[in-house]
Amino acid sequence: MDVVIVNYGAGNIKSIQFAFKRLGVDAILSDNSELIKTADKVIFPGVGEASTAMHMLKQSGLDKIIPKLKQPVLGICLGMQLMCKHTEEGNTKGLGIFDVNVKRFTNMVKVPQMGWNTIYNLKSNLFNYINENEYMYLVHSYYAELSHEAISTTNYQLEFTTALQQNNFYGVQFHPEKSSYAGEQLLKNFLEL
Repeated sequence: MDVVIVNYGAGNIKSIQFAFKRLGVDAILSDNSELIKTADKVIFPGVGEASTAMHMLKQSGLDKIIPKLKQPVLGICLGMQLMCKHTEEGNTKGLGIFDVNVKRFTNMVKVPQMGWNTIYNLKSNLFNYINENEYMYLVHSYYAELSHEAISTTNYQLEFTTALQQNNFYGVQFHPEKSSYAGEQLLKNFLEL
C-alpha cells in the first residue's frame, strides 16, 4: 500500500512515519504531485502556523491538488485546520474542503491546550474499535467549530470538533501518532478505509 505524507515544510513528520512503520507501512514523505495523486492513502500533517503553512502550500501548487484528491486523505492537527474554509490564525483562508471556521480559544483557559482529553460523539469507520470518551493527545490554540461534518467532539472551555469527514476527506485535531493504542487503532482504521 502506498501511503504518502504531504511534504510542505510542516513539522513533526518523523513521529507519523514511525507510527505507520509500527503498522508495517513505509509512509513516503513527498511534495511530488504525481506521487500524491496516485497514492492509495494521503496524510496531510501539520505543526506550525496557518498563514505560513498556507503560503508554502500555494508556492508548491499543493493547495490546488489536495482538494481534488479522490483517495482517502487524513489531515492531522494544523492539516485538518487548513482543510477548513477559514482560520483566525493569521486570518487565513483555508482549502475549503470542510465548511467550518477555525477559532482561537479565549484567554480564559490555558492556551495551547496541551495533553490528553476525551473524544466523544464518534460517528465514522475511522473510530472502529475506539471507545466513546477515549483519550487522545492534543496540542492546539485554535479549534474547529461544531458542524454537521463533525465525527467527534471534545470539550475544553467549550464543545468543539476534534474530527471531521466530508466524502473521502478526514481530519483530526488530535495527534493519533502520539495517542497510544487508540491513536494507532485510528491510523489502522484509516489504512483499512
